[in-house]
Amino acid sequence: MLSTSDIRKRAVIKHNGDLYSVVEFQNVNPGKGAAFTRTRMKNLGNGKVMEITYKSGEAVDIVNVNFSTMQYLYKSGDNFAFMNNSTYEQIEMNADLIGDDAKYLKEGIEVIIGTYDDMPVSIELPKKIVYKVKEAPPAVKGDSAGGNVTKEIILENGLVVQAPIFIKEGEDVLVNTETGEYSARA
Repeated sequence: MLSTSDIRKRAVIKHNGDLYSVVEFQNVNPGKGAAFTRTRMKNLGNGKVMEITYKSGEAVDIVNVNFSTMQYLYKSGDNFAFMNNSTYEQIEMNADLIGDDAKYLKEGIEVIIGTYDDMPVSIELPKKIVYKVKEAPPAVKGDSAGGNVTKEIILENGLVVQAPIFIKEGEDVLVNTETGEYSARA
């Protein structure tokens, strides 16, 4: 058992027999009263998010998670298939566990998968991913009169982002997976 000072983002905590992944946490030290840690955690079994508050110094059951670099292969129904780059072993993760990160997955990218008792419990995407622009409306003369002008582009995986008007169809662009925004030309 560890204490509340060991809580970190993406840590996996066993609470009331279920596994939870820490989405957000905040250490609060009010002027009056005891310090506490407020957490938002996602249940790894059913995907529900809940808030749990721990008193400062309270024992917390943070479980050891093994992290492996894996390559995304394909989507099959509600599951996503990944292959371990060193053992060539394949695992599947449910869409509920991946959450919003699923929209950034494209065939062949490498991600970091966390497993606990051979069960996948978390996924970490690269900070930036290169995508090919599938659709980009042409820039029209006079569009740039307002300064920093953007347009909506559609990427190879169907993701829609705002990008500068000079981006054309067929170009490669970098997308930040933390913000979901256009980052630069690739």
